[in-house]
Amino acid sequence: MDDDSTEARWERRTELPLAVASLAFLASYAIRVLAEELPDVWLDLCLAVTLAAWLLFALDYAVRWRLSGRRLGFVRTHWLDTLVLLLPLLRPLRVVKVYEAVQRRHGRPRLALHARVMVYAGLSTLLLGFAGSLAVYQQERDADGATMRTFGDAVWWTSATLATVAYGDIAPVTPVGRLIAIGVMAVGLALLGAVTGTFASWLLQVFAREDDERPPGS
Repeated sequence: MDDDSTEARWERRTELPLAVASLAFLASYAIRVLAEELPDVWLDLCLAVTLAAWLLFALDYAVRWRLSGRRLGFVRTHWLDTLVLLLPLLRPLRVVKVYEAVQRRHGRPRLALHARVMVYAGLSTLLLGFAGSLAVYQQERDADGATMRTFGDAVWWTSATLATVAYGDIAPVTPVGRLIAIGVMAVGLALLGAVTGTFASWLLQVFAREDDERPPGS
């Protein structure tokens, strides 16, 4: 049975709007980073969209914190939402929840646990990879001694870092760029571990099911 509390109803009603806000945040941020030659009025509009999206996240967080009545307990149980509010790089992660919201609204069955973990990890990797590339490129492109001169360089570096390969041909040189690199490395390890562990668990279940269905003595 679905949770029918006030907090749960609020979350269900805001899932899609916040996912749209996440996409708007990512799109406006990408335009500001990649299209610097645009007129100032358009860049200011993108900045306004970025700030408006953050205000929506802050409002949603404040309302859910108030409805929960748990104060610090809410922060501990909603640590991802807290990080999303504090760290702009993670805000596109809210888009990942839109799939489940759409499936639930149409009464369709949810994916199995293992499939959901792998789908969510894959989407998270793509979103964080793109956002991470934008963030590190913004910091590195004009830095002295930087090896990351184009957005393609940033994408290459982010892909290698998320895959835990790290060739070393391109590396951030600014303090903020290196701080972003630490976050990307941590996320890459976490996502790789989640996908690998889930896939291994699924294989074990498949093999165990085959053993249970095998006739005795075969």
